[in-house]
Parts: sequence; C-alpha cells; structure tokens
Amino acid sequence: MGFGLPAGIGAQVACPDETVFVISGDGSIQMNSQELATACQYGIPVKVAILNNRYLGMVRQWQELFFGKRYSQSDLCYEPDFVKLAEAYGATGIRVESADQVKAALQQAIDTPGPVVIEFRVAREENVFPMVPPGGALNSMLGR
Repeated sequence: MGFGLPAGIGAQVACPDETVFVISGDGSIQMNSQELATACQYGIPVKVAILNNRYLGMVRQWQELFFGKRYSQSDLCYEPDFVKLAEAYGATGIRVESADQVKAALQQAIDTPGPVVIEFRVAREENVFPMVPPGGALNSMLGR
C-alpha cells in the first residue's frame, strides 16, 4: 500500500516514451500523494487512476466477507478532493462519476501532457476479486 505512485514515477522515468498508468485506491494514494509534487516539478507525465470508494477497500472487504460487516477503522469518508489536490500540485485532475465518462477521461489523460490524476468514484462496497481468504492458500481463492 502506497507503493504505486513512486513506482509509476520511476517507471515513467525509465520508459519516457511510454504512457504509464498507476492504478491505486484512495487509501493507498493518500500514503504518498505528495509525490505528485515530484512528478510536476520534473515534468514526469505519469497518469494516476484512483479507485475511490471512500474506504480502505481491501480492509473493508475482509471485514465484510469474513467479519460480518463489522467495519472498524476502514472508513475514509473524510478525505481530500483528489481533483483539487492534483490541481494544487500543478497536475491535471479529472473526476469520473459514471461508466459513460470513463473512455473520455482516459483519452483526456493520455492526450494531456504532464501528470494527470483521474478520480473514479466507485460504489462504497464494491469488492475486488479474486482474493485469498484468511489463512487460505492460492487454491482457495474466492472469485465471482
């Protein structure tokens, strides 16, 4: 958690002729969002897609599936406006609130020089699969 943005910046520097997208959750990106300053300062055109469900998503998913929805310390309802945060650092910020906006937002990010942050607002209790249950092995993965 928190590794995506710095790794994406490094990948973009290593491959300057490629388009690099970082895909991160809202909790993860808050661990190092200040690295947007690095990307802006050095003109590193990394693109950041934030899947924002206003939770520590994987923690919440475990609490839902294995602990009877007893949510504890995973709610991030008080978080920054990621579009304004991107703009505050000098990056371009885009917000996507419905599926019909996805294609245009991705194209805008690709076409925009410099760092771009796209905040994808997703359902609060959207789950990610496959996942391994507590104490489970890879062959006990849960899926849809």
